[in-house]
This record gives sequence, structure tokens and C-alpha cells, in this order.
Amino acid sequence: MKELELVGVRVELPHNQPIVLLKERGGERFLPVWIGAVEATAIAFALQGVATPRPMTHDLMRDLLGSLDVAVERVVVTELRDGTYYAEIRMRRGEKEVAVSSRTSDAIALAVRVAAPIFADDAVLEEAGIQIEDEDEVEVEQFKEFLDTVSPEDFRQ
Repeated sequence: MKELELVGVRVELPHNQPIVLLKERGGERFLPVWIGAVEATAIAFALQGVATPRPMTHDLMRDLLGSLDVAVERVVVTELRDGTYYAEIRMRRGEKEVAVSSRTSDAIALAVRVAAPIFADDAVLEEAGIQIEDEDEVEVEQFKEFLDTVSPEDFRQ
């Protein structure tokens, strides 16, 4: 299992499909995860520290877990099956550990809100991890610049 760093969220053109880009911490592989527009907005809001007038779903999840004294210890991308990523939210309450199956995008949105680390199973990185060649590093830098200027409204349809 490898820890991942959330590089950010962007819209992949020409299909206007939101994507989360995760990078292997201390490694060279990236894990692209295509997600829905609602989840992209939720992740972008959390990354940018946007406070909404009422709690969004992932804020509600965070608040519910906190009120029950449940700590989110980590999120793990466990599997890639038929083009769909699977994840688990691994939590602890006292001595009891619990793993709950989740859509990867929801798990990431929650992880960002509670500052939980994100991991991927080695088999997932072997199958879907990509290495960005030197000539593509410019694109990664442009992606990071994009993340600095993107607004959550960019994800609304």
C-alpha cells in the first residue's frame, strides 16, 4: 500500500469530465480518477476552504462522525474493477476499527475535510498508475497553476 498526495481537481477536455489527480508520495506514479461534477465541486470547495451556508454532504459526514467520536484514519483505494475504482474509509472509535466501502470520490472528499491520508493498494497503482514523462512535466505544472486559479463554480453544469 502506498500513500498518495492529492494534486487537485480539474476538468478534462474535450469531454468536460472532472478528474482527481493523486500522486504517489515519494514516487513517480500518478493515479487519475474520473469523478462526477458534484464530487469535483465538493473536493474543490474543501481544497479552497470555501464555507457554504449549509453543510454539504461530505461536511455532514464529517460532522456526524465527529459527534459520534469516530476518527477517519485513512482512505484506501482498494481496487480497480471494470474501469471503476473502489475505496474504503477506515475509521476508529476507541479500540474498534471499521472499514466502510465507499465511492472513491466520496472517500477523497471526506479525507480532504478531515485531513486523513489517502492510500492506494499496490495492485491499483500497478494497473492504473501512470508516469508522466519529462516533456509532460510542463503539463503538470500547468495543472497546478490551473488549480490555483480554478473556482468551484467552474464545475457547475
